[in-house]
Amino acid sequence: MRRRTSILIILLLLSAVLAEAQTGILSERSFHVTAGSSLSRMPLSNSITDIVISGDTIWLGTGRGLSRSTDRGRSWKNYNGTPEFGNEDVSALAVRGKDVWVATAHTVTVSDQSMPEGSGLRYSSDGGETWRVIPQPVDANNVDTLFWNAQSTIRALGITTAINNITYDIAIAGTSVYICSFAGMARVSHDTGRTWHRVILPPDNLNSISRKDSLKFDLSPSGGALGLQNNLNHRAFSVMAENDSTIWIGTAGGVNELRSRGDSVVRHTKQNNIDPISGNFVVAIHKQSTPGGDVIWAATVNATDNTERRGVSYTTNRGATWKQTLLGEFAHNFGFKGDTVVYVPTDNGLFRSTDQGQSWMQSGTIYDRSNRQRYTQSVFYAAAAAGDSIWFGGADGLLMTVDSVSEDFGLNWTILHASQPPSTAAASYAYPNPFAPDDEVVRVHYSTGKSSTANVSLRIFDFGMNLVRTVVQNAPREANREHDEIWDGRNQTNTIVANGVYFYQLTIDSDEPRWGKILVIQ
Repeated sequence: MRRRTSILIILLLLSAVLAEAQTGILSERSFHVTAGSSLSRMPLSNSITDIVISGDTIWLGTGRGLSRSTDRGRSWKNYNGTPEFGNEDVSALAVRGKDVWVATAHTVTVSDQSMPEGSGLRYSSDGGETWRVIPQPVDANNVDTLFWNAQSTIRALGITTAINNITYDIAIAGTSVYICSFAGMARVSHDTGRTWHRVILPPDNLNSISRKDSLKFDLSPSGGALGLQNNLNHRAFSVMAENDSTIWIGTAGGVNELRSRGDSVVRHTKQNNIDPISGNFVVAIHKQSTPGGDVIWAATVNATDNTERRGVSYTTNRGATWKQTLLGEFAHNFGFKGDTVVYVPTDNGLFRSTDQGQSWMQSGTIYDRSNRQRYTQSVFYAAAAAGDSIWFGGADGLLMTVDSVSEDFGLNWTILHASQPPSTAAASYAYPNPFAPDDEVVRVHYSTGKSSTANVSLRIFDFGMNLVRTVVQNAPREANREHDEIWDGRNQTNTIVANGVYFYQLTIDSDEPRWGKILVIQ
């Protein structure tokens, strides 16, 4: 979804919100539709939560759906508004060859509270040309009994609602696809989404399980009236396929290594290893292939134990020991350039290491010299490399820089914001619109229409025409180029404004003000 890991924290703090109260069972349905063919020079959203690069194709998961570029970012196919994607947020994205899996989500109001809701998955086997739409996986019963082996009794909570059942990560392993859906737990499909099966993970009191064991426990991310035992390790957030038979799943209770497609599972936590992960809330897992073997990287955040810390944890020996780095930073994901460079997008900027996390370089001010735009936020969610071109996504757009022997990382930046040229010299508009202030900023885009430097003022008014914020006042702006004025959705007392309709007044010198509308939706 838009603010992926900030929502994860909120969800982690919700105790048993998925409750056994049923809000309706989604019927099984799937059908094929074809995406539109129009191209845009920009993605539609400035909130970029996922980047996957496959060959020459760049895939983006954004707050306004899925975007794809097949020409290294020069043009974009945006799937927002198409029959298969509608206006949904993308909450997870996975690509393997021509196979593309996308999870979507939105918010609904329940008892006057905004709740996140999974709205299903989209699957394409031809690189995004046609899609099958799959409902968010739900169960028919409140409690099921799983027959893992003859000597085990495992009761499983039935997830009968899509609320809080949001897919936050996807992994493709051979002909199988794995999803992690918080309240919906970890699931796998072996028939491209037609049927789904729960992935059986250890309960909180066990460090490993095997099909040879005699087991009795509840597969349940929350307790409640049904009398099931709550297990944090069943709240699934991240998944990575090391290969077709070895799967790594991150939960609110640690890192789980599934061997032989889940015939045995080993759990790694802060508490069960002499050299452990930094925290049990695992929001991302990725693999870096090196000549010495695979390195498993995990974004590990403090969960319930006060000895846990947020940071990055990685292992070079399949979890026998872990090293901790970037302690204190909230990492959201990973990107790799070959077998030597790792990039970590965090709440506090971008980090880069060439020595496997022993030392880090942090990005400074990010400024695009060609269009004179800057990246205004500190939060980054995604990273991916295509050769020497390194792409990053966050709360204020899509970025690219070069990292090579001939050009240092971060020396030059390209910033792509979701804008189009003003239709006339006197035109202006706000984008993205509507916008969510806790996720992104809104930009008022315009050209002064002057032949020399002009003084610009931007004011925000509410629906009753009361002044909300003076964004800039008599600020000098150059002629013969486009400008963005940025409003963060806050009023004069630095409080985020309520949902609703707002108006901007853009004044250039003593000209007649230009007016526009901004819709705020959290």
